[in-house]
This record gives sequence, C-alpha cells and structure tokens, in this order.
Amino acid sequence: MSKKTDRLRRARKTRARIKHKGINRLSVHKTSRHIYAQVIAPCGSQVLASASSLDKEIKGQIKYSGNVEAAAIIGKALAERAKKAGVSNVAFDRSGFKYHGRIKALADAAREQGMEF
Repeated sequence: MSKKTDRLRRARKTRARIKHKGINRLSVHKTSRHIYAQVIAPCGSQVLASASSLDKEIKGQIKYSGNVEAAAIIGKALAERAKKAGVSNVAFDRSGFKYHGRIKALADAAREQGMEF
C-alpha cells in the first residue's frame, strides 16, 4: 500500500468510530502548503464552522501557511468560530495524519480557546 492509501484507511476507521458516537467532529486536512479545518455536524452534511490558511483574515496574519505557527492561528480562529456557532465539544478527526507538528499545533490552539475533545 502507498502512504496515501494507508492514511485514507486510518481516516475511514476513525470517522466510523466518530459517526457511531454521534457528535460533532473537527476534521483537519493538510497539504504541504496549506491547512484546512472544519467542524462538521453529526449528520455529516452540514459544516458548522471552518477556517483555513486561505481565509482572507487569516492570510494577513501569517507569513507562510505551511508551518506550525500558521496551524496554531487556524486552530484559534476555528475555535472562536465554533463557539459563535454554539459548539464546544467535538471529536478530533485528524484524517489519518500523525498527531504531531501542524496537526498537534492546531489541536492545542483549539483546546486553549475552550474546545473540548
């Protein structure tokens, strides 16, 4: 198997567990240049809050969008937007990525803003 198919297999397993719990999920996706995060409703068809390194207000705050500092800013912004939407408790869906680096920075920043997962 390739790295991508392994990652997608892990993501499928995680999403199945989260769907069984029936709670909102914080889904994260990253590329080498950008990072995207969104809070998705348990039904899976509604996005409650989102933030990415391509947002205009976030783009002005960061120098380079593919590093840990940018991920922390995105996590903070996502947590603030989720609070406005009335969401504080989520399940963390890392999309099969390892929990380190940018993924960890985003999660830690969201926790600091009051999100629970």
